[in-house]
Amino acid sequence: MMSWPALGTRVTVRYRRPPGSVPPLTDAVGHLLALDPMVRVQTKTGAVAEFAPADVVALRVLSDAPVRTSEIRALEHAAATAWPGIEQAWLDGWLLRAGNSATWAANSAVPLDISANTDTIPSIVAWYTRRNLTPRLAIPDRLLQLPAGLSDDGGEQVLVRDVPEPDGSPELDIFGAHPDAAVARAAVTDAPDGTRWLGLSALHAAGETSARRSYEALLAWGARHGATRAYLRIEDRDSGTAALAQSLGFRLHHRTRYLVARPGGWDNV
Repeated sequence: MMSWPALGTRVTVRYRRPPGSVPPLTDAVGHLLALDPMVRVQTKTGAVAEFAPADVVALRVLSDAPVRTSEIRALEHAAATAWPGIEQAWLDGWLLRAGNSATWAANSAVPLDISANTDTIPSIVAWYTRRNLTPRLAIPDRLLQLPAGLSDDGGEQVLVRDVPEPDGSPELDIFGAHPDAAVARAAVTDAPDGTRWLGLSALHAAGETSARRSYEALLAWGARHGATRAYLRIEDRDSGTAALAQSLGFRLHHRTRYLVARPGGWDNV
């Protein structure tokens, strides 16, 4: 009996093709989406291979494809443009954002330029303090060596996937009201490397089916606006949304930590 890894794991699976096929076996390499009633594996092109569990003859777990630091920086640049806050300022390679939104992304400083370093943190603290805001840093994986003494506010996963080709369907009204927030939010922005990204956020839905349809509608909307890749930021504690996103083909790109820098409460490294 085959011992399967968790859904979302990157695998290579060899399975039997229908009788009479040449060759009789083939391989599917990608992320595992489902096991029952059919095995479903999404490849890097976005295509999904589907076959019966009984047809599987070999399975191998693969490590996730590596992500370059430059790719993390480019995606974070596009994401920062999508969540600019009401007020922004560049300071020694950091983008400082402030706004009325309760989201951390719109009220934090992120090191986007390769020149950014921890020496700027005192000035960042002063900038937010003058505005009566918490001086919060958004630190994506590998972009900055963190100083000691920062208070960890939590983190989020940044998941990505390709955007399907536009299907020519008519424009849909995919936004609506919710008692506390928008049903969904999408923004298309460009990264410095030329990638046009679709950013998804603020999704509120009554159930998984509704959420899935909303995501699919947003992906189609992004495709019609020229996006080729999509990203979704999910809090580490939100396992339900993460599982849904993985079933839709989103895969982990990197993580971001949010840290509070109080005046005098940290030391440079």
